[in-house]
Amino acid sequence: MFKKNFLNYLYIIFLGALSSYSLPPYNYFIINFITFSLFFIFIFKKKKIILNNKSFFYYGWYFGFGYFLFSLYWIAISLTFDQSFKFLIPVAIILLPAFLAIFYGLMTYLFSILYSKNVISSFFIFSILFGTIEFLRGSILTGFPWNLISFSFSNSIYFVQILSIIGTYSFNLICISLFTAPSLFILRNSRREIIVCFSFVFISIAFLIFGYTKNNNFNSLESVKNPYTIKAISPNISLDRFYSKQDELKIINELIELSDSIKIKPTIFLWPEGIIPDSYMRDMSTYKNLFINSFGEHDLIIMGLNSVEIKNDKNLFFNSMAIFNNKLDLIANYNKVNLVPFGEFTPFENILSLIGLKTVTNNYQSFSSGQTRSPLNIKNSKIDLNLLPLICYEIIYSGKLSRDNNFDYIINISEDGWFGNSIGPKQHFSHSIFRSIESGKYIVRSANNGISAIINPMGIVEQKIEFGTTGYVELSESKLVKSTPFMLYGNKIFLILILIYIFLIFSFNRLKHE
Repeated sequence: MFKKNFLNYLYIIFLGALSSYSLPPYNYFIINFITFSLFFIFIFKKKKIILNNKSFFYYGWYFGFGYFLFSLYWIAISLTFDQSFKFLIPVAIILLPAFLAIFYGLMTYLFSILYSKNVISSFFIFSILFGTIEFLRGSILTGFPWNLISFSFSNSIYFVQILSIIGTYSFNLICISLFTAPSLFILRNSRREIIVCFSFVFISIAFLIFGYTKNNNFNSLESVKNPYTIKAISPNISLDRFYSKQDELKIINELIELSDSIKIKPTIFLWPEGIIPDSYMRDMSTYKNLFINSFGEHDLIIMGLNSVEIKNDKNLFFNSMAIFNNKLDLIANYNKVNLVPFGEFTPFENILSLIGLKTVTNNYQSFSSGQTRSPLNIKNSKIDLNLLPLICYEIIYSGKLSRDNNFDYIINISEDGWFGNSIGPKQHFSHSIFRSIESGKYIVRSANNGISAIINPMGIVEQKIEFGTTGYVELSESKLVKSTPFMLYGNKIFLILILIYIFLIFSFNRLKHE
């Protein structure tokens, strides 16, 4: 019995690990038709002979563990920059996948409780539970919606255009059903299973037709030249600046040189997250003369900085985005709302600090979270537009960008050097493609040690600075696109799709009894 269980668990871990290669940057999405179908067939057949629901928790957990172990190993790289963190590397490699796998274990546990002998009903139950658990994974605690299986299609631009209507979580639910659909053909008892299986083929074709039509409509729009340029800078400045005293003036001069200001056309320069770690926002006036000489009077500079505020005699530190004019007068600023656990804040800090745990990105204390995220209005005699600020990790949250949809562009700044030359920065970048389609907005992204790009509302990368290189990308003209249905209704659409699935379960159960 032990040997049999061991082989079962090994088999399920293998399926989960194999599925991880469907994700960016590999995007071998064809794998999922095999792995998801085999996993569903396994638990469906096991339920016929095993009554103990607890066993099914382990089946889901092992699948999730394999999936996350092979797709999130790169997070441990962030612990290699500080000697005091290196002992945590094995813990990070194992503990994070083990924790995230609990969600999948809960999914299969609930499946065993709600299981139906009708294979079609069980198929929809599996899809609902998997899709809902993934929504919860992206929402509860701080939320970590990384590596949803729908990102397998991040390179399939026509296919993912449906995001503009239904959003990522609804699309993820349909992807789960699509990948599991071949199991219906294998487990079929009647024509109904075949019909449901092929219905998802027709849905996929409909998605492709919609995407192709939407792309043609976008291409037919005329580009409008802006009276300004947005220029995103992509440097490769070492992460040593966080751990040893660096020549800050040298870093600023390097950024200014890369910015290549011509002082003729008004330009908004976008510098990466935390690029100047030793100066707070309030200290930047030190470099006033340098900026006056380097930028035009109508230029604006957006950069990632730390800021500090005093509240109740206590210093609160923020990971911020600041907008300055060429005199380094502060025009607007934003404090990051969604912080990275253990990267920017330590959960239960009062307790965990006693055993030496601290944040990876600073040595003083956890960052505080900003209150709200809303568009920043930047205006001078030549520029007037609204920009939605997203700092690094915040780009991953579907349906949670802002309650105010009145903005012209999304600007995203990031520091991706924490994950080295791994798949991490590529996975991070793929979220930008999904957010641009969902919002119907251009995204201008500036990343240090990462990928900087201009992404249009179709999710097409118009300009890109490849990982490991330096340079800049420019947005000087754009096409006007109406707000997408998803931006108007958000994840309410996901709830509607869940209700449709529930209706189908009851319908097929009724047909069986008839």
